[in-house]
Amino acid sequence: MGTKLGMMTYFESSGNVVPVTVVGFREGNIVTQVKTQATDGYDAVQVGYRRVRDKKLTKPEMGHLNKAGVIPLRHLQEFRLQSVEGFEPNQILAVEEIFKEDDLVDVSGITIGKGFQDVEELQIGLAFSSQDSGKRDSSVLKNVKLTACIRWLLTESRSFVPEGLNMHARSYLLFGGIKRHNFKRGQMTHGSKSHRALGSIGAGTTPGHVYKGKKMPGRMGGTKTKIRKLKIVKIDNDLRVVMIKGALPGKPGNLLRITPAKIVGKNIPKN
Repeated sequence: MGTKLGMMTYFESSGNVVPVTVVGFREGNIVTQVKTQATDGYDAVQVGYRRVRDKKLTKPEMGHLNKAGVIPLRHLQEFRLQSVEGFEPNQILAVEEIFKEDDLVDVSGITIGKGFQDVEELQIGLAFSSQDSGKRDSSVLKNVKLTACIRWLLTESRSFVPEGLNMHARSYLLFGGIKRHNFKRGQMTHGSKSHRALGSIGAGTTPGHVYKGKKMPGRMGGTKTKIRKLKIVKIDNDLRVVMIKGALPGKPGNLLRITPAKIVGKNIPKN
């Protein structure tokens, strides 16, 4: 496990410029438990990462770490192995002992949260009546924040609304599909009213409901993802960092899980 530090450009000896993500391992990878076929039914190594104060952990967590003689660690993850020979509790794992340059690795982590992608525009028609002249002046408010408008529409007590204010039309469009699902935008002129709207979400009476999995507005990002077969460009033992080609999930400071790439025929049986 490592910490994402950021991105930079790396110049190879041939002169090629490679975009890399720098991953730090200064917060230690310490073996907290060794599982074997005899005791647990499979071979695996549990590794702890990122030291914390004692009071940040629960008593069961502290008891588990004290049993192995390990310092308090925030994150514990398990890595299955074909053999656990050479591993023992409280053993510090060095990056150069596990990976080498030009190795392919799989990196998983939590992506950056983008929030709930939904309504971006609410059009409300308001009519102002003048008591003096009896004339009516109408105006349309556009690009109004959804939260404020919906709160005004759904409130039970509208005593704060000025006298003579009559709402004669309202419509709001569900957006979010363009950013979240890469939808194509509609026309912006020639009488179009949809622009960035989703469009149809299904038929009417038959089937009478929206199918599950329909691409609609919702929460974007903040999910676990894995990027496979990334190349290790450089390992700096002095700084205890690894440079991996390409972009990795999350923002700087994010926890990353790095494992050897699963390649059929190499470390995975073909059958």
